[in-house]
Amino acid sequence: MIPVRIAVGERELSLSELELPLELERLVPGREGWEVELGVGKGAYLLRCAASAGDAGFLGIEIVSKYYRLVRDRARKRGHHNVILMRGEALYLIATVLPAGFARAVHVYHPDPWPKSRHNKRRLFDVESIDLVVGLLEPGGTLYFATDHTEYGERVTEVLESHPGVELRRLDAPWPDGPRTNYEAKFVAAGQPILRLEAVRRVGGPLFHPAGERVVVAATSARE
Repeated sequence: MIPVRIAVGERELSLSELELPLELERLVPGREGWEVELGVGKGAYLLRCAASAGDAGFLGIEIVSKYYRLVRDRARKRGHHNVILMRGEALYLIATVLPAGFARAVHVYHPDPWPKSRHNKRRLFDVESIDLVVGLLEPGGTLYFATDHTEYGERVTEVLESHPGVELRRLDAPWPDGPRTNYEAKFVAAGQPILRLEAVRRVGGPLFHPAGERVVVAATSARE
């Protein structure tokens, strides 16, 4: 298990110092809405939003240590007091550390597609894991997704289209604010295709993907 670290301003904390699930308002008081980025990389989009977001709060998760430290140091240097950074595995943190239904937006840009079948279970977007990601959103909140990996993008589209708790829209044009990561900017400049999706959590909609629910029921029955 990768040790979890949490950076809040000049402080760096471990999970043993905190009550779970995290009470974000205690860590960064006075925020009017939260946005989450899963896999912040070098932090270009997260820090850009944090610089111009007023009273909003931003939480970024990154598993790669050098990127976590890089974004942490940049946030401190720029005085972004509305940013929380977490180092760790995203699905673990969503399932055990973060509160449910707190985010007005979740951003996932160019995640590792884990193309080998034996690694599919590590994907953020599959029927067994999609409810964790969608569950971060408040009703009416939006999930933003982009990938340059066509096969994985179509799989994500399929999973989200079949989820009764979300309304999916496939974008036929670039983001209105331009590329959201350095990685995306390179692909745009090279003329490579990028699949972009927006998925809104339905107010009062079901919380579970039917296929994922069947997996949970099957696993529970097997243990019994």
